[in-house]
Formats: sequence, structure tokens, C-alpha cells
Amino acid sequence: MAKLSTEDLLEQFEGMTLIELSEFVKAFEEKFDVTAAAPVAVAAAGAGPAAAEAVEEQDEFDVILDGAGDKKIQVIKEVRALTSLGLKEAKDLVDTAGAKVLEKVAKDVAEKAKAQLEGAGAKVTVK
Repeated sequence: MAKLSTEDLLEQFEGMTLIELSEFVKAFEEKFDVTAAAPVAVAAAGAGPAAAEAVEEQDEFDVILDGAGDKKIQVIKEVRALTSLGLKEAKDLVDTAGAKVLEKVAKDVAEKAKAQLEGAGAKVTVK
């Protein structure tokens, strides 16, 4: 098997959907027993109150779909409207329990997305 260059790999990834890339990352992590998550920085013991204030003032939120409910088609439509995913990708995301619909968005955007998804019948969590 010929070795692929970095450019060849990037071209292959460029043609993949986000769902396909996510599945690839999971398979890669399992195969090589690694994680793609960024390491979490540990706060110094002397940072006490300053670190606590930083945690309280969260400005980025994730909208997580816990379940589609009875009106799955409506939820898929809302997911497509919020994320601009294709029909298949949105359906796959709705079918995945605990899937992140939006990541690192402002509080008002997260609350609006939660309201839209819950209006369509979905169970949603904002973290």
C-alpha cells in the first residue's frame, strides 16, 4: 500500500462530512488507544477565587440533543436550520443520543436553539 502524504490526507478529509470525520476520529482513537481531546489545564492552587470566578462566568455553551421525541422529522428540520447540515447528516445527528447540535455558542444563541428544538418536540440540554 502506498503511503499518503499530508496533502493527500487533507484532500481526503476535505471531501468528508462532519459526521464522517467524527466517525473517523472515533475509529482512530480506538485503533491507536489515544484521544483527540485537548488536554485540560490544571489551575494552580494559589489561583483560588480568580479561577472560581472564571468558571462562573461561562460565555460559551454547547447545545446537546438528548432525544428527538415523537416528532423526529420536525427535530431534523430544526437541526438542519440551526446547523446547515444536509438531510442525512442531520438525521444521523438526531439519531445519536447525546449529540452536540451546536458547540461553543453564546448564551442567547444556545437558549434560542434550545427553544426551537424543544418546540419541535426534542429533549435538549445546554451546558
